[in-house]
Amino acid sequence: MFGLRKTLGSLFKSNQTDEAWFDALEESLILSDVGLPTTEQLMGKLRKAAKSEGISSPETLKTLLIEEVSLLLSTLEPKPNPLYVHEQKTIPQVWLVVGVNGAGKTTTIGKLCKLFQSQDKSVLLAAGDTFRAAARNQLLEWGERNQVDVIMQESGDAAAVAHDAIHAAISRKSDILIIDTAGRLSTQDHLMEELKKVKRVIGKALPGAPHQTLLILDGNTGQNGLSQVKAFHAALGLTALIVTKLDGTAKGGVVCALAHTLDIGPKPVVLALGKGEGIDDLAPFTAAQYSSELFN
Repeated sequence: MFGLRKTLGSLFKSNQTDEAWFDALEESLILSDVGLPTTEQLMGKLRKAAKSEGISSPETLKTLLIEEVSLLLSTLEPKPNPLYVHEQKTIPQVWLVVGVNGAGKTTTIGKLCKLFQSQDKSVLLAAGDTFRAAARNQLLEWGERNQVDVIMQESGDAAAVAHDAIHAAISRKSDILIIDTAGRLSTQDHLMEELKKVKRVIGKALPGAPHQTLLILDGNTGQNGLSQVKAFHAALGLTALIVTKLDGTAKGGVVCALAHTLDIGPKPVVLALGKGEGIDDLAPFTAAQYSSELFN
C-alpha cells in the first residue's frame, strides 16, 4: 500500500516532540509529495495545536494530523460516488476517459467494466485511441475478459469513434458507455484540441453527455500530477479522477496537494484508487480512510 507510513513510522513511535521532530515531519510530508503549500498549512495547524493545547505525544499529534488531512480531502470525496449506479437510467451514461501515456487508462477501464457489471449494468466500450493499434488490441482484450463489446474503427478519428459508439449504446440500450482516448501530454496543444472536439461531438450526439469526464492520474507522478490535472481540467472541465499505481509508491500525498490546490470553482472529485494490477484492485475513495492509510 502507498504511504507516508514508510517514512513517518519512526517519528510517531518516538517518545518526544521537539523542533527537530516537527522539522523531520515537515520534510517527510514534502518528500511524499504533499506539496510545500499544503505541508505548510498542515504543519501550521499542528504546531498551533501542540502549543495551545500542550500536546507533546507523537501519537496524539498523529491523530490530529489525520483529522486535518481528512478534513482537507473531504472536498474531493464524491457524495454519492457515481461508480455505484443505483437508479435505472433511460439513456446510456457516457464516461470519457483521458490521461497521459502510461497512466493506466485502459487497465482502469477494464476494472470499471468489472465494477459496473457487478451491479448488473450493461457496458459498452469505445476504442477512441486511433493512433495505436496496440491500444485498441489492449482494450479488446479487456472487453473479452469482461465479455463486453468494443466499438472501434481501423481508421478515422476519435470523434468519429465516439459518435458511432453513442449511437450503438443507444440502440443496444446499454447502461454505460466508456470511451477510451489516446494518451497525450497536457502540453500537446493540438492533441488537447482533439479532446475538446471529441467532447463536443459527444455532446451533439447525446445532449448532456459525457456525464463523466474522467482523468486517470498516475500516483507516481507526484507534484507533476498537479499540472496535469489543471491542464486537463481547463480544457475539458473534468468531473472526476482515479489515481492509479498507489500500491507501490510513497507519493500518495499528491492527493492532499490536489485538494489544497484545486480550491476555486467546480473541481473534479476522486472516485477511486488503483491499488494493483488485478481486475478487482479498484478501491472507492473516502477521505477518512485515505488519510488514515497514509499514516497508519
